[in-house]
Amino acid sequence: MQLADQGALDATDPRLNGKNLSIGIVQARFNADITNALAQACRSELLALGVAEKNITLVQVPGALEVPLALQGLAENLKYDALIALGCIIRGETYHFELVANESGAGVSRVALDYKVPIANAILTTENLEQAVARQTDKGHDAARVAVEMANLLESL
Repeated sequence: MQLADQGALDATDPRLNGKNLSIGIVQARFNADITNALAQACRSELLALGVAEKNITLVQVPGALEVPLALQGLAENLKYDALIALGCIIRGETYHFELVANESGAGVSRVALDYKVPIANAILTTENLEQAVARQTDKGHDAARVAVEMANLLESL
């Protein structure tokens, strides 16, 4: 299987300098084993990129549908350079998967555009638990990198 070239930046790239950035994270508790691993990987990567522990705020919500409202609450504070959405939606046997995935994704994008704040969306949408487990660490790291890079980009525009 061929993997897509993600155009990853080297860790020393100045666009990944998290010093002086303030990052807010909203984590859904539903599928907690996965979302806790996402949050741990995300926090670890933020610290590795230079974001100070005191500049990382984590709030938890029941599930993926509640993530956008909490992101909006953080965005209204105007104290965060970027936000991160963490969650895990696993397909079941009903239409509920599509509803939750589509609405949470649209809500995250709307908050980013309405408040002009970068939001790294790491709400996993997978077919099964095995896919979620396989992605939890990498997607947590990716979300941290996206948040830092986009915060620096918007600051430079």
